[in-house]
Amino acid sequence: MVRLCGVFLIFTAMAFAQGQPEAGGNEFQMWTGAGHSVAGGTGGTRLFNVGLRYGWVLTEPHGPGFLKGSFEYAVDAVPLFLVFQPANTAYGVGVNPLGLKWNFVPRGRLVPYAELGGGTLFTTHDVPTGTSSVNFTSGAALGTHFLGSEINWNLELRYMHISNAGLASRNPGVNTIQVRLGLGGFGEGKRSRRSNHGGKKP
Repeated sequence: MVRLCGVFLIFTAMAFAQGQPEAGGNEFQMWTGAGHSVAGGTGGTRLFNVGLRYGWVLTEPHGPGFLKGSFEYAVDAVPLFLVFQPANTAYGVGVNPLGLKWNFVPRGRLVPYAELGGGTLFTTHDVPTGTSSVNFTSGAALGTHFLGSEINWNLELRYMHISNAGLASRNPGVNTIQVRLGLGGFGEGKRSRRSNHGGKKP
């Protein structure tokens, strides 16, 4: 895992020198998160996960005032998802094919964002205990990118709901609050490519 992280960061630094989201550009990120269950579902549960993200910045900045920003669609692969329950520890993997992200225009080196998303989680034990080992995840996040010259990092607060959506007779679900930290970058968008070609389209 350590070697994989090193390769990822080298690749990111080489391929994603452009520091901020631009229409036509891409986001590549490695992230890790941890959190705890909150009221409204099964309690006594802690989470830890690691994932990879690929995103497509689809629009130029638009919108009124402080809400101005650009829309990004992103997908996450989650090769490690640990659920620590009173009865056992469930090991899992997940995929989040739905990431709807709004990147607000940069404030200096900060790019705040808001996100809604969802996916599927497969675990070695039922989550919660006595329900299902196949679950669906949905959630929302608020965070910010901290822009660097080569590699950006981001910090976010994420709410995630885990539920089997009726696959089992019991479906108490798990509601969690997580803190997520990521490293990555954005690829060149249309504007940067035009600038690099003397203002002409490639």
